Amino acid sequence: MPPIVRFGIDSSVELELSNGVLLAECGTPRGRSLDDPAGATARALAEPLDYPPLSKSTTPGDRVVVVLGQDVPQAPQIVGVVVRHLVESGVAPDGLTVLQTRSDAEAGNRDLGRRLPAEWRERIAFLAHDPAQRDRLAYLAASGSGEPILLSRAIVDADVVLPIGCMNRRKEAGRFGIHSAVFPTFSDRRTLDRFHSPEALEPEGTHKKRFVAEVAEVGWLLGVTFSIQVVPGGGDRVLHVLAGEVGAVGRRSRQLYREAWGSTVPRQATLVVAALEGGPAQQTWHNLGQALAGAAALVEEGGAIAVCCGLTAPPGPGMQRLAGALSRGATLRQIQKDRLEDALPATQLVEALDKADVYLLSGLDRTLVEELDMAPVADARELARLAGRHKSCILLANAHLAMVTIDE
Repeated sequence: MPPIVRFGIDSSVELELSNGVLLAECGTPRGRSLDDPAGATARALAEPLDYPPLSKSTTPGDRVVVVLGQDVPQAPQIVGVVVRHLVESGVAPDGLTVLQTRSDAEAGNRDLGRRLPAEWRERIAFLAHDPAQRDRLAYLAASGSGEPILLSRAIVDADVVLPIGCMNRRKEAGRFGIHSAVFPTFSDRRTLDRFHSPEALEPEGTHKKRFVAEVAEVGWLLGVTFSIQVVPGGGDRVLHVLAGEVGAVGRRSRQLYREAWGSTVPRQATLVVAALEGGPAQQTWHNLGQALAGAAALVEEGGAIAVCCGLTAPPGPGMQRLAGALSRGATLRQIQKDRLEDALPATQLVEALDKADVYLLSGLDRTLVEELDMAPVADARELARLAGRHKSCILLANAHLAMVTIDE
């Protein structure tokens, strides 16, 4: 049976490949996705890892902020259960704040209160963080390196900070550990710009360790000892929900992520077909960049990468600068110098283009794709013709999540 590449909500492409061309099919997680993420969240909260139940560690007068990190699948279900658990544990709805990023709120796919009773929704504060709104920020402390730590006032003023994050590849560029669901995500514009610097965008190394240590320090200063982590299942699905002591949750969720998403391939291929499954929350420029980075590690020098996705969102300022640029390298250096918010996916696109030809099947305008030096793919037939010209191929599903290494 010909291999099938699935992307977007329900799109797919069937590839006809000659015998021996397909080296590996990767990116399908081991384990079954949860049919009931809400029920799994309730069970995790009832029996947290290395931590007493929240009913024994909160009081009715506590001001609690539920902080929703980015990229959390099934967020309304999970947030609804967390809020219900807190209220049933004695926390008054008037003392509850649910905080998400402005970009998530504007995406229109995270009505976080829709699963809650109307009388609770009216009393709970649902906030969207804007790093440019100075009056909604508060000073926490100075970091060990002397940097002022500014965070959403809702976080600084809270008695209990309860983060919900999504586990990811540990050595992924732009990721800084379990507390990054809080910091720098809900900090000020200057701090976010600093975390978009070239040093911060390294996947590992001395600079990366320094940023990870700073994020951990902020978690300690806030007294964050309890965390909820989701292990994604691809698309908008969930494999596991864990809750409890931060260290225990971090270790267990990293282990489960490796077990679900880790795999090997025998060697690099001349063509890597990478796909992004899921709805609008998964079809982002950030995830496109992560998909390109994963594919670039698996493609031969001078080969080809074909990404299949449902991306339709307009490009950020960095991508806009790259579009039609006379010199990719010089433009990227300026993007990194200016620390633009999409410096990471811009960097990943340029690095992929420097190694291979990049083809894109998406919902983007064809002219924009061409101006970004990618070749637009119109339909399945074009992709099939591209695959037929290559002597080796790797299929990479859920390319922004898969952890694939070359078998040495």
